[in-house]
Amino acid sequence: MAVSTKAPLLIRLMSASVTASLRAGTTIRDILKTGDLRIKDKGIDDLQTEADRSAQRCIIGSLQHHFPKVTFIGEEDLSPDSNTEVFQEVDFCKDVLALSCPENLRNIPDNEIIVWVDPLDGTKEFTQGLLDHVTVLIGISVNGSAVAGVVYQPYYNYQSKISSEMGRCVYGVVGIGTFGLDSKPAPANENIITTTRSHSDPKVTAAVNACNPTDVIKVGGAGHKVLLVCEGTAHAYVFASKGCKKWDTCGPEAVLRALGGNLTDLHGNPIQYKLDVPRPNLSGVVATLSNHSWYINKIPDEVKAAFPAN
Repeated sequence: MAVSTKAPLLIRLMSASVTASLRAGTTIRDILKTGDLRIKDKGIDDLQTEADRSAQRCIIGSLQHHFPKVTFIGEEDLSPDSNTEVFQEVDFCKDVLALSCPENLRNIPDNEIIVWVDPLDGTKEFTQGLLDHVTVLIGISVNGSAVAGVVYQPYYNYQSKISSEMGRCVYGVVGIGTFGLDSKPAPANENIITTTRSHSDPKVTAAVNACNPTDVIKVGGAGHKVLLVCEGTAHAYVFASKGCKKWDTCGPEAVLRALGGNLTDLHGNPIQYKLDVPRPNLSGVVATLSNHSWYINKIPDEVKAAFPAN
């Protein structure tokens, strides 16, 4: 589908990112069906599968073709030429092209944009068959701030006996809104916190417990956890660890911010997505739809002291 060059760059990039995420989801599902994930161990509790590699090539290869001057950073360390090996023409999502771009984002030049890609967030859970934890993440930052993002769940509804449609694409642009999910207020008179399933330690536990949770949901994938906050299943995502990376949070943060929420480090400072920043989120993550400062203030000073303030 030819796309009008009259649409602002950000809208065209988001439109292509939505369709690229759907194609990456299909790639992930197809590879799982083969039964051969070709798993590589990148470090402690850090796995990579052929689905991770192929999905990243699918996303970055296609987007780079359409937007050659935009900077793309993917989680997987692949050869520089590998993204072009699987290039396929992408369609542009008509629903996104129809959006009216906020004035402050209408004339952003290519060199001020960085796209952060996690082709398969929740790889460990993917290898263990916990497929509802898996997401495809594409985040767009401008001058270091997360402004637009896509979170695609390739296995949404995969256990449903009612609906035959699998997959859900949630996307948002700050200043426009979030699309693709039904957001509701989190349960009143409760305080449900979501946090890591497999990367816990005493600091993670202390930060969560200090927020006085009535329930704790431990799941994999930052994208999955932020969506739990977005849709009102959890009140907050609290993670006092350096284990999360920029490609884990950029897309989900933009979706949450477009909904009116907030995602910061443990000190309440914005996470920066500039080219020269460290890839890990060294000061942890807190994400909420409301009462953000309350959660920040609840985290013990001794926990915060273990993480550098931005």
